[in-house]
Amino acid sequence: MTYKIAIIGLGYVGLPLAVSLAEHYHVIGFDIKTSRIHELKNGHDITCEVSDGELQKSSLTVTDQCDDITGHDIYIITVPTPVDPNCQPDLTPVIKASEMVGELIQKNNIIVYESTVYPGVTEDICAPILEQKSGLKSGKDFFLGYSPERVNPGDKKHTIKTLTKVVSGQTEDIANLLCEIYGKTNNNNIFKAKNIKTAEAAKVIENAQRDINIAFMNEISMIFNKMGLSAHDVLDAAKTKWNFLPFTPGLVGGHCIGVDPYYLAYLAKKLNHHPEVILAGRQINERMSQYIAHQIEAKRSELMPSKQDKHILILGVTFKEDIPDIRNSKVVDFVACLKSLGYKVDVHDPHACPQETKEHLNIDLLSSLDGLSKKYDVIAAMVKHKIYYELSLDFFETYMSPRGLLADFQKIWPDMAEKKHLNYWTI
Repeated sequence: MTYKIAIIGLGYVGLPLAVSLAEHYHVIGFDIKTSRIHELKNGHDITCEVSDGELQKSSLTVTDQCDDITGHDIYIITVPTPVDPNCQPDLTPVIKASEMVGELIQKNNIIVYESTVYPGVTEDICAPILEQKSGLKSGKDFFLGYSPERVNPGDKKHTIKTLTKVVSGQTEDIANLLCEIYGKTNNNNIFKAKNIKTAEAAKVIENAQRDINIAFMNEISMIFNKMGLSAHDVLDAAKTKWNFLPFTPGLVGGHCIGVDPYYLAYLAKKLNHHPEVILAGRQINERMSQYIAHQIEAKRSELMPSKQDKHILILGVTFKEDIPDIRNSKVVDFVACLKSLGYKVDVHDPHACPQETKEHLNIDLLSSLDGLSKKYDVIAAMVKHKIYYELSLDFFETYMSPRGLLADFQKIWPDMAEKKHLNYWTI
């Protein structure tokens, strides 16, 4: 059977899903951001999740007009689920999307949520909104599904077409139908969850688990740092054991790992359970930017104790390597801490959009690393973009002060440690 599908939200999650489903069904994508629709209609995806060639040959149509998505059979909601300034779940995008879809749906429609939430949101919060706006009854007149997204921005190996897709439905028939539809995108590599709440729970713990593991690595790096040991060197040895989990220290940003644990913690507190491990991991990761900034200042001050004007060049601002995504980037906290320590900060990132970085992070990006006008007391690698691996010893000798510090947080240039005339530090 041919279904008409509308995807609500065309970001990192919604666009690849829409393009993939459009290979098999009539699909229209909706986004409230007019500039995003204009960009996609011109055949380009600024997130780089879908290539220009894929986008231009796709049968997908896109719109920012609600009227264009009436009369569809299935609505898949892929909007963000951030946290507010108090680290509480901010369901505003999901609620607004539900209100909009509720005014459009008809009898027998299916509404699927892919946004990461805590267990119960789909049925206990979204369903009543859909009912109120539509005048229809959930589970009788329309039906719900939940299929958590697993997009890893910039990852060309683990994509929608290769990942196992978790699918759930309000009834067995709906679950089976959604398994069939999603199965078209990945050769039926589907796991049917027991129910919607189980699928919601599975998603929220996936990223919480990663957050906790990274927090452990960050904490052991702090411990070993006090002994003059590099956590990277310790981990290289530990990873030779067959069952050692190869996590590494890092700044935990982005739209998932640094956010989803707060959703799980919020649920735990609602159930009168204090989430000790989850919140401990979050606290460690949240302060990692400040920890690195203070470590760099301590190392630099040993080299130049009387230095007044301190200049630092930061390489990388996106939340992970080789993508343009700056959401929840912890480099911004790093920059703020350095400025509080008296540094004059320059930032370079070849992937981040200068306008978005200025607008959302209040950081002006250098346009190039060629012909820099000053020498830096510290050059700090914060994101391991491939382009930075290509920087030569000449670059550091040219643009770093004679007693300057190469702070290689990401261990991009370990061989530089052997260059005796460079002061090298890594976590």
